[in-house]
Amino acid sequence: MNWDIKVTKSSESRIKKTDFNNLAFGKDFTDHMFIADYYDGKWQDCRIVPFGNIEMHPASFVLHYAQSIFEGLKAELSPENEILLFRPDRNAERFSKSAQRMAMPEVPKDLFLESIKALIDIDREWIPKGVENASLYVRPFLFATDPILGVRVGDTYRYMVIVGPAGVYYSEAV
Repeated sequence: MNWDIKVTKSSESRIKKTDFNNLAFGKDFTDHMFIADYYDGKWQDCRIVPFGNIEMHPASFVLHYAQSIFEGLKAELSPENEILLFRPDRNAERFSKSAQRMAMPEVPKDLFLESIKALIDIDREWIPKGVENASLYVRPFLFATDPILGVRVGDTYRYMVIVGPAGVYYSEAV
């Protein structure tokens, strides 16, 4: 399926404020993020928007019952300047299994892959080049958004992808 992903570009990039020679893990993020909402039994409103805070109801399921899942993968550039992802289909499969276990709607594999590729393509200049042990970290995640207290399976969910240049996870050997 071809997902209709609407794109709203950031008015100004923050890339010049990023020190690519001194990257930490999970502290810097690109200019955009992907969002899709699940309601009425299907994934809808796929969009790439400027990176920023999200608004959430104080009674959202995720805040009270922790109904959320995530994956993580890295993107790098080949010597030919092609975007490389290491087995993203495996991440999609794990993400789907996690959703099943948490009684959440599965994100279709093609939406999972297309959302990641579309977001990285828009923010490809953020992929570290010539920096040892650095990559573009990709974090897809899914959470329940129903604004109701009470334990039950939710009806509304949000799937998001954020990406950012990252150094090593541990600053010294474990």
